[in-house]
Amino acid sequence: MADIHSSAVVEDGAALGDRVVVGPYCRIGPEVVLGNDVYLHSHVVVAGRTTVGAESHIYPFAVIGLPPQDLKYRGGASRLVIGNRNIIREHVTMSPGTEGGGMLTEVGDDGLFMIGTHIAHDCRIGDRVVFANNATLGGHVVVGDYVMLGGVSAVHQHCRIGPHAMIGGMSGVENDVIPYGSVVGNRARLAGLNVVGLRRRGFSRGDIQTLRTAYRLLFAEEGTMSERLNDVTDMYRDNSVVMEIVDFIRASSSRPICQPRAGDAV
Repeated sequence: MADIHSSAVVEDGAALGDRVVVGPYCRIGPEVVLGNDVYLHSHVVVAGRTTVGAESHIYPFAVIGLPPQDLKYRGGASRLVIGNRNIIREHVTMSPGTEGGGMLTEVGDDGLFMIGTHIAHDCRIGDRVVFANNATLGGHVVVGDYVMLGGVSAVHQHCRIGPHAMIGGMSGVENDVIPYGSVVGNRARLAGLNVVGLRRRGFSRGDIQTLRTAYRLLFAEEGTMSERLNDVTDMYRDNSVVMEIVDFIRASSSRPICQPRAGDAV
């Protein structure tokens, strides 16, 4: 049922779903699985143990599933699993996992990955994310749902980016970013909440105001972070949105939390 151009190479063993289109000069490896209605426009390479979910579109010169850029990788049976309805634009690269990260890189559903973006080995990407041109993730990065990465931004390996966060263009992210947070800068600092994104996604005015109040308390200059977390928990323990930030900060991580710059208003 697949429509395969005469110049494309689809190796024996590849599994193609119904109505798959493989355009000119594409190359599909023997362990690749393409879901129904996947469209490879032209000059696309999909290799390794890679699964691409239904209705995804991959544009020219994207390279998906070749071995990770990790000198410790020894060629094990690592995987790359991409969800449904993703748009993967020109020159995007996505790597499979390594032994140090469970041998798996995962991408959720409904993402937009613009030209030249890179997802390194062992990353975990949520649903409905947007990566602008040349946004780059190091290995082992976790990105929550609805995250927006600005153009030419870069995220250090092992960082966590919480759901609904916004990473400003050309930002270098070295620390974890709280859910709903907005960060900017050469070495990114927390600049507030992603209020525009919250409004677009239907958060009520009351929810946004509550988040703003909790944010000011969490990043005030008085007391320690532990004390402020306890205070916010006491005040908002029944508010799931605020507690998502509290739980994110308290979770174990190899990276510190991205903070506002000293003197910035909170």
